[in-house]
Amino acid sequence: MSSALDDLLDLLDLEQIEQNIFRGSSRSAVVPRVFGGQVAAQALVAAGRTVPGDRTAHSLHSYFLRMGDPGAPIVYTVDRIRDGRSFTTRRVVAVQHGQPIFHLSASFQTYEEGLEHQTKMPDAPDPETLPTAAEMLPRYADRFVDPGVVDRLLEARAAVDLRYVDEPPYGTAGLPREPRSQVWFRANGKLADDSLLHVCLATYVSDMTLLDSVLLAHGRGGWAVGDVVGASLDHAMWFHRPFRADEWLLYDQESPSASGGRGLGQARIWTQDGHLAITVIQEGVVRVPRD
Repeated sequence: MSSALDDLLDLLDLEQIEQNIFRGSSRSAVVPRVFGGQVAAQALVAAGRTVPGDRTAHSLHSYFLRMGDPGAPIVYTVDRIRDGRSFTTRRVVAVQHGQPIFHLSASFQTYEEGLEHQTKMPDAPDPETLPTAAEMLPRYADRFVDPGVVDRLLEARAAVDLRYVDEPPYGTAGLPREPRSQVWFRANGKLADDSLLHVCLATYVSDMTLLDSVLLAHGRGGWAVGDVVGASLDHAMWFHRPFRADEWLLYDQESPSASGGRGLGQARIWTQDGHLAITVIQEGVVRVPRD
């Protein structure tokens, strides 16, 4: 296991300071705010710590309310909304400096048999044939406003092996493309057999690239290029089938709409052997900087 993955797992191992109250820290991010995927994953950890072990997360719905301060701890308060015979519901509020910065509702379910079908997995190349972040990012250093972005991106993503199928938005800035993007990802090391951990790792990664497809439709390179500014607004996930976050997962993303300074991304996450594991939808602020 890489030291970066060790650090990420430590980040997700929240301190319990009272019943239903947990405290987490932050890691350095590429931009001077807490990474949204980190807050979402930590909130899901807090919720999961209050749920019986035989119930696994099947959905989450969340809102990003305020920019997080990476230099301050985050306190997560869990409200035990309901414990039913099959489903458990939790609400989590993340607080910094006395104000809520994030809100999450999550539902957990005991395993049961039921109707089964799924759509067909899209075509994608073998992830092992694609360039790693360390091989790809330096190619675009001259396109970033700040040349130090490459090192910060590599550091921020060192816990995850994330590989683009096609050029990322900053690779084709100025050239509008089909609003669709694919990446393969997996944790950069072996994880324990803990279903909550794998779900939380996938939640962490799901906020990294989901709005790429919005940028592609308009030929925008992203915040690092300086032709858009933005932030996540809300984030929803449905966990359909078991998966391991330390095995290759295909993140197939597209954008059906952008308007009013907002862009919508929707995606499906597949196991390498073709099982639909997760559906993700996110809306974010995507604005063109004013002169």
